[in-house]
Amino acid sequence: MKVYIIWLIGVVLWNFGYPTAPPILDVIAAIALSFMSVGLKKYLKL
Repeated sequence: MKVYIIWLIGVVLWNFGYPTAPPILDVIAAIALSFMSVGLKKYLKL
């Protein structure tokens, strides 16, 4: 659940921080956040 909350905060920060970003950047950001969440799961051993 912690990883999901961190991911959600990242998504919200991205969307509010860069509201005029083109859709392709939104996709790239979502993929990057996904990889980050996988890494966090391994790091936190959840």
